[in-house]
Amino acid sequence: MMRYPDVKRMSVPARVAAAVGGAVGVALLVAACSSGSSSTSAPATSAPATSAPASSAPAGGSSASAAAAGGSASTVITTASSSAGTFLTNGSGRAVYLWVKDGNGMSACSGACAGAWPPVTTTGTVTASGGAKASDLGTITRSDGTRQVTYDGHPLYFFAGDSGAGMASGQGSDSFGAKWWLISPSGGDVTAAVGSFTTDGSGSSPAPSAPAATHSSSAGGGWS
Repeated sequence: MMRYPDVKRMSVPARVAAAVGGAVGVALLVAACSSGSSSTSAPATSAPATSAPASSAPAGGSSASAAAAGGSASTVITTASSSAGTFLTNGSGRAVYLWVKDGNGMSACSGACAGAWPPVTTTGTVTASGGAKASDLGTITRSDGTRQVTYDGHPLYFFAGDSGAGMASGQGSDSFGAKWWLISPSGGDVTAAVGSFTTDGSGSSPAPSAPAATHSSSAGGGWS
């Protein structure tokens, strides 16, 4: 068997040191290779977000939506002329009525009554035209929260039986237990029969006509 005198001559500590040194060298070599490999790889990059931030629509409906829902900027009360005299209508020439069962500034008409005699309501201002007096206009709040137009303290109503402007088929009705009358510009009850009529929607004073017949009502204070 071949012998290696040089190896034999190495002391035990020397051999241990040589072995340790070899292991360290291998570890350094592996680390160097690993470092070189990572240095040649392109670093990962994250692209900035390109999507636009989400926007939230403003709360609440638009003015166009409010108009579509029936909202109005103002309600006009004007006058009409007929053989019975002058009485109130809305700005479209539709007759408006008072109910003698109402108290002054109070409505007693609801449910089925309000279905047959819809209250004149508004979501904005109320203005006077023709022979109507602005000082006599007002509003009350109904139990459902809507604002009903009043004139000289009388809550105002339409009649469902009037199909449009120029009609007053509800005049003198006693449905729901009390009379329904047209209203003169002075706030009194117009009791004469009324056929067709023309409106004074131009805003000018109505043409001279016979004075409207009126009577006192005990249903509410302040009525003429």
